[in-house]
Amino acid sequence: MSDTVETQLTVVDVKIDDRLAWVTLNRPEKRNAMSPTLNREMGAVLDELELRDDVGVIVLTGAGESFSAGMDLKEYFRETEKQGALQVAKVRKEATDWMWRRLLHYPKPTIAMVNGWCFGGAFTPLVGCDLAFAADEATFGLSEINWGIIPAGNVTRAVAEVMNHRDSLYYIMTGEPFDGRKAAEMGLVNRSVPAAELRAHTEAVARTLLDKNPTVLRFAKNAYKYVKTMDWDTAEVVLGTMAATSASSDPERGRQKGMSQFLDEKSYRPGLGGYRRDA
Repeated sequence: MSDTVETQLTVVDVKIDDRLAWVTLNRPEKRNAMSPTLNREMGAVLDELELRDDVGVIVLTGAGESFSAGMDLKEYFRETEKQGALQVAKVRKEATDWMWRRLLHYPKPTIAMVNGWCFGGAFTPLVGCDLAFAADEATFGLSEINWGIIPAGNVTRAVAEVMNHRDSLYYIMTGEPFDGRKAAEMGLVNRSVPAAELRAHTEAVARTLLDKNPTVLRFAKNAYKYVKTMDWDTAEVVLGTMAATSASSDPERGRQKGMSQFLDEKSYRPGLGGYRRDA
């Protein structure tokens, strides 16, 4: 299949390299601020990549020196508000649909690679991705308080999902920026590395995920997201059902291969690596 997408894109760039899709918010002159056009294109890109057999992992990043400065104040807010309530609702839905509804339970692993400026609305897709890595030099901020609004559009909910109570309120209430190291310390990203190492580090993790059984990987990550808000008894039932469904729907028969190679062939140790998927 082609290493490009069929969707016609103007402000999102997609490159596919050996089953890894690099999806880039591509408005560097606007710090990749998210406009209605960008949000529509991201929705279309996620729809297409979900069904492509030649894509196993998606990395979301930004062009130039920014991940994203958040929502485009002029195009997303001021211009759509002039068009009436129905247009505002449509534009808002196109944004929230991809930023968290799609990303939160996307069937393929997603990684946010924060290469620079990351503010406001950009926190939602950042947290929506399964994993996130940042450059030490990246600048994060919840600056909404500085221009008279709250972090809405589920930004506050995204922050509350991964950061602790005190840190969340401090940065929401002060609007102070922080760097990649602080983002990692607070759990907003998995790890922070020097900017020069960011792409290589992100790709190494992505390639590790590509080596895993994709069916089991999909069930494993989504099981965690579903059960984290459940009580223990409910979670036990749901996890048992999801485990059985994962095993029965896995064309690779990973459970059988893994058990056989470990117990019968004694050819690998699960704690130190995976079973031979090509066996």
